[in-house]
Amino acid sequence: MDNVKNDAYYIKRLKQDLEFVVTHMKNVDIEELNANEVLLDSMLFRMIQISENAKKLSDEYKLHRGNVPWNAIYGLRNRIVHDYGNVDRKRH
Repeated sequence: MDNVKNDAYYIKRLKQDLEFVVTHMKNVDIEELNANEVLLDSMLFRMIQISENAKKLSDEYKLHRGNVPWNAIYGLRNRIVHDYGNVDRKRH
């Protein structure tokens, strides 16, 4: 039961962060994103949160959603935090 409760919490957080990104990136092109340091930092923070919260979902939850690229979501945080200077924002 704890896993279900925890999964519900993390899914709620994931949805909130994803909705935030979609809302604030609507009609924003790459040049505007690169020029707006506050927006860029905010989006990167939310993407890190998405990655961190996805890791906290139970194995059972993730197993039943095998079509989700979990490893790519987890790796996103590492790319942002450890390799930020080499992240091609035009490609991702």
